[in-house]
Amino acid sequence: MLRTLLLSLCLCSATAAAVDPVFDVHVHLRDGEKSWREYQESVRTAGLELSGAGVMWFGGPHQARQGDLAKIRAGNDRVIALAAAHPGVVAIATVHPYDGEAAREELARVAAAGVKVLKIHAHTQGFDVSDARVETLVRRAGELGVIVLMDNANILPSDTEKLFNLVVRVPGTRFILAHIGGLNFRFWNVLTLARTADGFGMDNLYFDISATVLAVADSPVEAEFVWTLRNVGIDHVLLGSDYPQIGLDVTVDALERLDLNDEEKAKIRSGNARKLFGL
Repeated sequence: MLRTLLLSLCLCSATAAAVDPVFDVHVHLRDGEKSWREYQESVRTAGLELSGAGVMWFGGPHQARQGDLAKIRAGNDRVIALAAAHPGVVAIATVHPYDGEAAREELARVAAAGVKVLKIHAHTQGFDVSDARVETLVRRAGELGVIVLMDNANILPSDTEKLFNLVVRVPGTRFILAHIGGLNFRFWNVLTLARTADGFGMDNLYFDISATVLAVADSPVEAEFVWTLRNVGIDHVLLGSDYPQIGLDVTVDALERLDLNDEEKAKIRSGNARKLFGL
């Protein structure tokens, strides 16, 4: 009898964890409403409850290219319309930093339309994070109250170090670094040292753990990854799937397997994102 009761309690606990609301900050929907319906169906099939999602129209080979201003504007308009039609969807727009003034004008236009997040991707868009045009753009984003989401999979040489310097130079802009450095996540423990210097709180820096969490859960480096999350600050860690490349179901499962406590997991699953986006 006791064994049966304990098993029932374990099953109830697992079910409760599975249905806790999740905010997915990293979703690529290349075909608008059609992709949104497919994404929602994948979430329902996994038995998850979605509290919100950060949605973008581009990614990978479908990236926004320098000089393709009409396509960028049209894509941004589609994701703005999608967010307007679906409560809980946070529109993520894009520009190309090397388009200069035209990029800043598009940024201002989408910000006026309610966009909260700008995504730029050095690897697929082909720009250098240390280029002055990137700093000018992200500084303008901060002035407009727009959060900047940037790739940090550590694919490019000095990717993580350049992003660190950019965040330091532009303290008035909030940044989300996707993938938390990939398997170079250890670098971000430097924040514990940087924050000992005057003016280096770096409270403008957030991370999403998309993709990387799959690689580290149940791995020899899991303990180091958990240590890193706590060092950068659990309140600044967000959950993202990188859909459709990776599903939200396997991402949530990987998070649940990390040796974090229930309060920490709840913040990462949804609480931190809803606070950051003012929802």
